[in-house]
Amino acid sequence: MPVLVLVLAVSAAFCLGIGFVLQQNAARRAPLGDFLRPRLLLDLMRMPRWLAGIGFMVCGMALGAVALGNGEVSLVEPLLATNLLFALLLSRLQTYVPLGRQGWLGLLLLAGGVTAFIVAGQPSGGGEKAGPLRHWLIIGLMVGGALLLAALAKRSRLSKAPVLLAVAAGMLYGVQDALTRVSGQRFQSGGLAHLFLGWQPYAVLLLGVTGLVLVQSAFETAPLRMSLPALTAAQPLAGIACGVGFLGDQLRTDAGALAWEVVGLAGVVVGVVLLGLHPAMPGAAAPDRNAESSPV
Repeated sequence: MPVLVLVLAVSAAFCLGIGFVLQQNAARRAPLGDFLRPRLLLDLMRMPRWLAGIGFMVCGMALGAVALGNGEVSLVEPLLATNLLFALLLSRLQTYVPLGRQGWLGLLLLAGGVTAFIVAGQPSGGGEKAGPLRHWLIIGLMVGGALLLAALAKRSRLSKAPVLLAVAAGMLYGVQDALTRVSGQRFQSGGLAHLFLGWQPYAVLLLGVTGLVLVQSAFETAPLRMSLPALTAAQPLAGIACGVGFLGDQLRTDAGALAWEVVGLAGVVVGVVLLGLHPAMPGAAAPDRNAESSPV
């Protein structure tokens, strides 16, 4: 693994984890009438803590973009999933709740799962890239699935909505990461002119804004422990699917390697859930908003 990619990806995860906690601290105070509406972002912009969270998130996305420019999506995505470790660290400082068995087990599974997947799979580039049909098919399935989950979340409102929205946002962010890598390659090969002549940078922006609305809607309606695990688990899985599916990323496919790759990804998902459900994660919405939170 290139040391530069490791440092960049972990630094991006640090910024993302801190940013998510700060965003949720602010979003839970936003009016529930803004649920799944772009107006939510305008209301949140008035909150300094949310702006600080967005600042950390932008830094994380920028570092992640550089990491994606120097490494394969299938390598960077599992490392970005460690953002939950840093989110838990900040939350623990806010709540003074010790890690306990659940926290340490989640940490071990997440770190061990990422290590197992990378060591067993040995992600590398250079494979044959897919043609336009498979390219658009995978993107269509990811984006279509995310929109379907968002529609289901709007119908269920405040019951299962946070988890559904977080999974939807994670799927969009996974596609965004894949297209970020493509955009970086276009920039390296032809500069800014070549970059902006393609559709990818505009898709990255659209996916980012849409994902942001979904995430903030999830953050405002429930504790962080209900949304962040789903977001953190969905994003690397979607990113790896895109990387292997149409970017030419290669993973070892012998029986032993595949078994450890599956075990590693399972460990990542279980570790993410354990850490996300940890009592140290920020709690529910402020009491004065609970009266407004009944389903419509």
